[in-house]
Amino acid sequence: MSSKITITHPLVSVDWLNDSINVGNLVVLDATMNKPLDASQKQIPNARYFDIKNRFSNTTDPFPNAFPSTQLFQEESRLSGICNDSAIVVYDDKGIYSSARVWWLFKAFGYDNVAVLNGGFPAWTKAGYRTEPMQLYNGETGDFTPNLQPNLMKFFNDIKGISKNKSHQIIDARSAGRFNCIEPEPRAGLRMGTIPNSVNLPYTDLLEDGMLKDENLLKQKFDQFADTDDPLVFSCGSGITACVLALGAEISGYNNISVYDGSWTEWGTLVKE
Repeated sequence: MSSKITITHPLVSVDWLNDSINVGNLVVLDATMNKPLDASQKQIPNARYFDIKNRFSNTTDPFPNAFPSTQLFQEESRLSGICNDSAIVVYDDKGIYSSARVWWLFKAFGYDNVAVLNGGFPAWTKAGYRTEPMQLYNGETGDFTPNLQPNLMKFFNDIKGISKNKSHQIIDARSAGRFNCIEPEPRAGLRMGTIPNSVNLPYTDLLEDGMLKDENLLKQKFDQFADTDDPLVFSCGSGITACVLALGAEISGYNNISVYDGSWTEWGTLVKE
């Protein structure tokens, strides 16, 4: 097998990953959130833990999982051994959840040689592929150089304008109960509500048994709200599952998509209605 590979689709299967596991430039990232960092945990062989909350977010921001600075993302990526020629595959322990956030972070920093593992760790273990005890990366430092794509992330002031002038379709990935203010928000003290002029597409509607649905079924979900050239911005609770919608939209052929980083946690805190 070639010593280097290039990823050409934002989603890869566990079979593909198992076949490619020993390719020289492959980097497998475990994006499971809040994972205990000890050997009692299992991982895909040679995986490197991608700590969204503590290492790859702006922890000085009052809201969770905040978009990191270019400098921070470069430093932490290099410490994780990521290089400019790395082929990155990201997974998590839920199927597809936080892995999509990591995929989108790399996209936002100008890196396209990255994909999400369809079905994540559950699909990997279900297929009977080998695992190993978790271990923190202590290999060579990488040379990754980000190239920020500011159009891929939206922030509070952007959304204030977008919500008012309806320049983009805002699609909320939260559950229907939360979107319709029937269920309380899980974050303590956060009010119920929705961003004005937003619509609801729960991220779980794109999944079946932790795996993304067929491309045609995905496209049907998005076609309810927009044409493929229409500008879309995805929101959720704290910027994680909005990226699942971004993943599904990109696979479905939508080409003008962005993610609201602060999502409802920020909007619901700053805007009192």
